[in-house]
Amino acid sequence: MLTAIPTHLIMGFLGTGKTTLLRHLLATKPEHERWAILVNEFGEVGIDGALLADQGATIKEVPGGCLCCVSGLPFQIGLNALLHKAKPDRLLIEPSGLGHPSRIIDTLTAEHYQDKLALKATFCVVDPRQWQDPRYREHETYRDQVALSDILVANKSDLCSAQQLEALRRDYEHLQPAKQGLVVVEQGRLGLEWLEQPHDPRRRAGKPDAHAGIESRPLIADSGPRLSKGQPWRRYSNHGEDHFSIGWRFLDELRFDLPGLTAFCESLAVDRLKAVLPCDDGWRAFNMVGGQLSVYRIAPQKEGRLELIHHRPLSAPELQKQLFVHLQHAV
Repeated sequence: MLTAIPTHLIMGFLGTGKTTLLRHLLATKPEHERWAILVNEFGEVGIDGALLADQGATIKEVPGGCLCCVSGLPFQIGLNALLHKAKPDRLLIEPSGLGHPSRIIDTLTAEHYQDKLALKATFCVVDPRQWQDPRYREHETYRDQVALSDILVANKSDLCSAQQLEALRRDYEHLQPAKQGLVVVEQGRLGLEWLEQPHDPRRRAGKPDAHAGIESRPLIADSGPRLSKGQPWRRYSNHGEDHFSIGWRFLDELRFDLPGLTAFCESLAVDRLKAVLPCDDGWRAFNMVGGQLSVYRIAPQKEGRLELIHHRPLSAPELQKQLFVHLQHAV
């Protein structure tokens, strides 16, 4: 008799550190276990998959929207394909930071999956510095990500004040139904033991029909023609949930000037920046939230990708002009 696969949602608003947490979990998972991850991103180009690809799990990306908007048949087809390919011992699902999780949970707990998937603890990663900010606390998606989580993960605790942590702890005590735990971590270092906690089916979203009027999109966004020397880059855009994104794909043969590219990233006032790009001395991953940029080496990728997300419209032509100054091979 087959055992249902333990399944977890890793929720959280933009920039709270969901991908960093997933990287840590994968780095510490038992060597004999096979894990699979379904990653959803608001932007069109999809970067989290590349950031997780070197961690020893089977990854399936869903760029260009949110899982809740494709949680019918397309979502099931993609999920089934991932389960068939990976045959995982554990499944982790990372919805977009702007994605509403209610209908995802409904799909995972539907009769069709009852003997295939066992929904376990759901997690919401929060930044204590954002907790008291009305822009976050009053956002319907943010509120329901918290409401539907079994365990609240206070990430980036090394960057917040004692007062900010205390405010989160104080409010946590009044959340109903009571949660299984509040875990305070740095750099996403969540212990594997928290994955053994159960899911409480009593949890309900305040806005369970959020995004119901949004047109469903394909599970895997169409990235268009393959990149080539004749077409070495492509630009994409997306808009929804009061946020805007601009993204680029680059041929892997292109090279960026690392100091200039770093300065370009640091000059941007955007809510979120993620990238995996080929630089003059190797590939780099870029991650910026709250004006703080981190850059680290990453294994060579099939193509370069850059994504910007902001709560106000972005000028694609102007940003592209500034970015392309740092391409060493002019195109």
